[in-house]
Amino acid sequence: MTSPKTLDSRDSILAAFETFRGELDDHNDRRERLIKSSRDITNLSKKLIFLLHRTLTEDATESDDRVLGQRAATRAKGKLKEIQSLFSAIRDELVGDRFWRYQRNVSPGLQEYIEALSFAHYLEHRSLISYDQVQATLCDADGNAFFPLPLEDYLLGLADLTGELMRFAIAAIPRRGGRQKASEVCSFVRSCKADFEGLTPYFKELRKKQSVTTQSLAKIEDATYAVVVRTSEYDLPPELLDDLVAQTLSRAADHSNFGEEIRRKRTRDADYDMEED
Repeated sequence: MTSPKTLDSRDSILAAFETFRGELDDHNDRRERLIKSSRDITNLSKKLIFLLHRTLTEDATESDDRVLGQRAATRAKGKLKEIQSLFSAIRDELVGDRFWRYQRNVSPGLQEYIEALSFAHYLEHRSLISYDQVQATLCDADGNAFFPLPLEDYLLGLADLTGELMRFAIAAIPRRGGRQKASEVCSFVRSCKADFEGLTPYFKELRKKQSVTTQSLAKIEDATYAVVVRTSEYDLPPELLDDLVAQTLSRAADHSNFGEEIRRKRTRDADYDMEED
């Protein structure tokens, strides 16, 4: 016959494992909720970046790049608030030390948000957003932070910004004043790369991002160098040179599309011949 002492010991062990099971279930459920929220934040941040690029290119008649930047930043504010509301919704899941336990689950969305936020900030202010400014966007109306902003996520989000600046610079070249704008963005990205270089020994992932930043910088440099070399052959006012660059790029795009059409036609003809056989 089992003694009462043994029964008590068994019941206490079962109760302890019930507690463990509850804690594990709670951990897994919270982790899944945070991963889903991070994915939602990532998707909204990507849509925000697309909105900024689209706003910059949709008005071909506007030559003032600062006006376009202000317009894009204004349109971005609604999306930014929507993303910030998602961060606010998960603040209770990340109270205290929980944030550092689940940081890896939140980090992808946080970095994508910083990339979008820093891009909007650059278009409006022509400068790099600071750590404190990013943290301020992750606070409630009373100034209480939803969670502490990790320095690594801040730096990795800024490193991703260089890719968007590369697209912005190259898309600006055909516009009036775009050659100067591309040159300014090139200098800015070069400065960011140099600043990040001193931090790579402390952040492993930043070292990996630096290779992508180097590629983005090279693409901007190649584009601006090619334009400068070609336009140096003509002794024309800057406005006429801008028009010349735009026409040249337009012809190049048309020629590329024409070649693509020829390749498609040849493919269709080959398919037709095979069917005849």
